[in-house]
Amino acid sequence: MTGWIIPLLVGCGTGILSSWGVGGGTLLLIMTLVLDVPAGDAMAVNLLYFLPTAAMGVVSHARNGLLEKDALRSAIPWGAAAAIAGALVAAAVDTDLLRRPFGIYLLLAAGITLRQL
Repeated sequence: MTGWIIPLLVGCGTGILSSWGVGGGTLLLIMTLVLDVPAGDAMAVNLLYFLPTAAMGVVSHARNGLLEKDALRSAIPWGAAAAIAGALVAAAVDTDLLRRPFGIYLLLAAGITLRQL
């Protein structure tokens, strides 16, 4: 009956971390390594977590006049194409092959970020 408490706390914790600039990959890493959620499920949750967060970032930057429209016009088509290609590759590859390299990548990125501080 209380199986929802830990996921709720993880979600709240990653929400706080995201407000400090730590990416949603933290949620993915915690879900796969700590909560033992299958990598495919964790990726889906991470994507759903990212979409409203990114949308709010765009709205905030637009309100502050920080969006470079020329850059967006060139980046959006290439970014969308890369996202589709990445999704197709990820769907075709066994998730167990992706789990460890992605975790290592996240740990390296965190280390580099901490080093820059």
